[in-house]
Amino acid sequence: MAFQRRRNSYYNRLRRLLPLICAFSGALLILFALLSVFSPPPDVSDRRISKQINYGGNDQKKSIPVVFRVPTSGGRSDRDIWRSWNADLFYGCCNASTKFPNAKSITRSDRYLAIATSGGLNQQRTGIVDAVVAARILNATLVIPKLDQKSYWKDASDFSHIFQVDWFISFLSKDVKIIEQLPPKGGQTWTPSRMRVPRKCNEKCYINRVLPVLQKRHAVQLNKFDYRLSNKLRDDLQKLRCRVNYHALKFTDPILKMGNELVRRMRLRSKHYIALHLRFEPDMLAFSGCYYGGGDKEKKELGSIRRRWKTLHVNNPEKQRRQGRCPLTPEEVGLMLRALGYGSDVHIYVASGEVYGGEESLAPLKALFPHFYSKDTIATKEELEPFASYSSRMAALDFLVCDESDVFVTNNNGNMARILAGRRRYFGHKPTIRPNAKKLYKLFLSKENTTWEEFGSRVRTFQKGFMGEPKEVRAGRGEFHENPSTCICEDTITDGKSKEGGGMDSRKLGKKNKVSNGEQKEDEDAEWSSDYEEDQTDLHDRGLFNGTRLDYEDISSDDPELEEMLSD
Repeated sequence: MAFQRRRNSYYNRLRRLLPLICAFSGALLILFALLSVFSPPPDVSDRRISKQINYGGNDQKKSIPVVFRVPTSGGRSDRDIWRSWNADLFYGCCNASTKFPNAKSITRSDRYLAIATSGGLNQQRTGIVDAVVAARILNATLVIPKLDQKSYWKDASDFSHIFQVDWFISFLSKDVKIIEQLPPKGGQTWTPSRMRVPRKCNEKCYINRVLPVLQKRHAVQLNKFDYRLSNKLRDDLQKLRCRVNYHALKFTDPILKMGNELVRRMRLRSKHYIALHLRFEPDMLAFSGCYYGGGDKEKKELGSIRRRWKTLHVNNPEKQRRQGRCPLTPEEVGLMLRALGYGSDVHIYVASGEVYGGEESLAPLKALFPHFYSKDTIATKEELEPFASYSSRMAALDFLVCDESDVFVTNNNGNMARILAGRRRYFGHKPTIRPNAKKLYKLFLSKENTTWEEFGSRVRTFQKGFMGEPKEVRAGRGEFHENPSTCICEDTITDGKSKEGGGMDSRKLGKKNKVSNGEQKEDEDAEWSSDYEEDQTDLHDRGLFNGTRLDYEDISSDDPELEEMLSD
């Protein structure tokens, strides 16, 4: 009985305490709920997330906070960010050999070749360079090329407004006879027969297709002359290409004077500067078929521009990005440069037309590099007025500032980028950075899942082979205007020291060293990807253009509908 009474007493006390226990538990639950509601959210600016890390041989994973925070400085670098490795061992060499006959001995007096170029300034420049070589192949007198005045910009400039005619004629006098206009025929103006040649037409192609017409008609004009000469020619013709491109083509004095003044003003601001060809204009993005997360507004705006090209098929935007065919955003360009070692104190000159998204798109880049300039910010409206109505002359000013920059960054492999890349290789391999967009794409997508240190390390790894270094691209690869390997010589090395002459001004002609044709080490990132090159060729062959108001590729094709549209 006593045991029964003790048990009943225990249960009675328990029943009395049960409400208190429930009330206490309820209060704790309410307290936790209030804490979860009113506690401050994580600091978004720090972008704090969790990352699983495996410690050596221990299979146990631990979650620790990781912060992706961009530093203001470029940090330590294992290289000189303003120079290319061993650049002083390489120099431009394009003198004609003793076996290259003088123009007087091979030019036929009854053959005249005229050229009508196509596109913007830099695309026309390729046509002018190749026209000289075509005239040499045909043993013809070249008439000063006609510039395209009917394409997108309606620029009325002719050759003499952009380039020094007398210098052009005199410098090339031993290579090709050049005249300013066709002589009269029978006391009347001579109208040449007009024709076109296929893209990448080689020496045999010109002899088979053009020479018979030239022999019969005596004067021929090749129309839509852009990329109409093969990349693969014998060395003496390749060197002639270089003599034209890097020495015979000089801008007129007004352009040179203003361009050099812009360079001087950039140098007054800083010892070094970067020139960035941004290529983030609405028409560029519309043509590329890329998408940048702007929702229905972006799709509608770019879609309306895209409808200009009736033969342009609809691309998969995600696939375009994965394959590296989309320009980086201004922010992505800025992050890449910071990872490569360029701090916020670096001065940047931007060559660009209207940027899609305006100041909102540029804000992240300007935050990373506040010393941000363009020709419109370092020159007055009055100074630019003589050039402002002519897109080619404005493009020439940007060309000069970009060419003289310590580092040139191109966001898309267009005409200006290719011409400048080749020119900078020829004149001392000044750093020319082209984003490895195919590799960087995935890295930018996952950047918030890594630390800045890891991000920067991977950027530097991916950019190997995309920095404009000597021997970065194998001889014969890519467009010749971009990789003029035949015209780049290398000093031999003895006991770790270059022979005398290695430090001479690379802009001088006449050095006799042979071009190094040794096998290059193959590296996945050191070559331009073949699919990228094939894509670029395909764009040209389909007659499409990807461009900006600086470097608009008004490329012709065999599509009559597209040609008619482009000629409007």
